[in-house]
Amino acid sequence: MTTTEWITDIALVLVVFRQLREGRLDRKTFLIPLGIVAFVAYSYLDSVPTAGNDLVLIAALMAVGAVLGVAGGVYTRIRALDGHLMIKAGAVSAILWVLGMGARMGFQVWVEHGSGADDVARFSIAHHITSDQAWVTAFVLMAVTEVVTRVGTIYLRSRARARAEGLAVAPAVPALDRTA
Repeated sequence: MTTTEWITDIALVLVVFRQLREGRLDRKTFLIPLGIVAFVAYSYLDSVPTAGNDLVLIAALMAVGAVLGVAGGVYTRIRALDGHLMIKAGAVSAILWVLGMGARMGFQVWVEHGSGADDVARFSIAHHITSDQAWVTAFVLMAVTEVVTRVGTIYLRSRARARAEGLAVAPAVPALDRTA
């Protein structure tokens, strides 16, 4: 793994630890993780392989990412305090996040520095996965899906909480707000 890969993988793992301590829900809550996965996607997604069972692998890992992301968003506490929304990742949310992000990092280390390369090659041949790029794409899109679904779930829950608490909620798309 390159230094950049280590930094981005560790940064993604540490994102949830920032939320273990309760803090104000703000744009950084959404922009930091989305910015990190946007960088990762830009850096590693050259193409989406479609031969053999590549799309099945990609879809399966994206589904895992979606389940982890939604569950992580559901197990993140959102509450109102002094007119602001506060956010705190619970233990389940943190475990799911580290599990998803850590599993990808562990897989990469296992393949590059352990006996994993031969095992993955045998699995790929047996299941008609045509290239290393299929694995890269699957794991990158798994991370993107986990992050997007987690922050999307938190966003939707925060809007519902704000409405329930009577807090001012900015429109999701300001240009569509016809009341202004």
